[in-house]
Formats: sequence, C-alpha cells, structure tokens
Amino acid sequence: MRVFIRTAMTALSIACLAGTIAALPATDALAQAKQEAAPPAGQAPQLKQIVLTDKQIQGVLVAQKEMNPITDKLPENAAPDPKVIAQLEGIAKKDGFASYDEYNTVLDNISLVLGGVDPQSKKYVGSEAVIKSQIAQVEADKKMPANEKKQALSDLNTALKAPAPQIENKGNIDLVVKNYDKLNEVLGADDN
Repeated sequence: MRVFIRTAMTALSIACLAGTIAALPATDALAQAKQEAAPPAGQAPQLKQIVLTDKQIQGVLVAQKEMNPITDKLPENAAPDPKVIAQLEGIAKKDGFASYDEYNTVLDNISLVLGGVDPQSKKYVGSEAVIKSQIAQVEADKKMPANEKKQALSDLNTALKAPAPQIENKGNIDLVVKNYDKLNEVLGADDN
C-alpha cells in the first residue's frame, strides 16, 4: 500500500513541485515551504534541473539517514521551525552540500527520476507508465480496504493528469537507476 501512495505522491509532487511526499521524507515538504515563493496564478513553480554527480547521490544517502529521524518527528503541515531548519542546514553542509537548498535541489532531481523508475524491473520507463502500472495494481488488489483503494486511485489518477517535466539531463537517469536500491531504502519506500 505504501508504495502505491509513494508513487502517487511522488508524481503529484513532481508535477506540482511541492516535493516528494507521503512515502518520501518530510524533508522535501519542509524545504519546499522554506525555499519556494508562491508562483504566479495558474503557474507551477519550476524545478531547477541539474546534472547529478555520484558525490551528490552519496551525499543524499548519508544526509537523508541523519535527516529522517528529525523530520519523522515533525507534525504534518507544520510551519518550518527555524531550529529544525538550522539542524537540517548543518547536516546538508556536513555531507557536502553548500546549503540545505542545494541539498533539496539535488533531492528534487533524484525524485524526478525515481518517479519514472519501474520498481519491479528497476528500469526507467517514465512517470506515466509507472503511475498506470500502479493504478492496475491497486485495481487488482482484493485485500485493500475499499476506502483506501478509492483514495489511492484518486491520488494516482490526479497524478496521471499532471505530467512530470521531461528530464533534461539524461545522464541523471543512469546515475539514479544505478543507485536505485540504496535511494529507495533511504527515501522510505517499501519493496512490494
């Protein structure tokens, strides 16, 4: 169930650029609240796409393990606490990032690719294909409670209507896929 929600929420967050969510750590939501001003009416904020490096991937893997215990304790939809932001900023800098904002830019780029990786084949197929696969899995799940199924399908269909931006740096796909298992583990996804 959690992997369905993660996929739907990842796709929604990429499309809306509100961070990778639900199954992704609260770090994104916290960072998004801190770093993004409201976009003009009717326009989504732009994702700053960058070329990822092995060093950045490794930095995220280490930093996220330190950030998760902090962000897991935060109440949902709470305003960012300056003390918590300072802690997260310190972790980001310690793990090789110039700032917490840079860390989040890297995490957003990783999430953009992860949203299009098929969890079974671990190949990049695009976010639309992943979402359609998740819809089929939810529809076929006989054990999922009806209310959860309805909500998951609603989230997935909403995500399907809001396509993720094209990945500008195709090398990011290979780098993220190469580190898929580690990233998936650290970013809080379940293996199903």
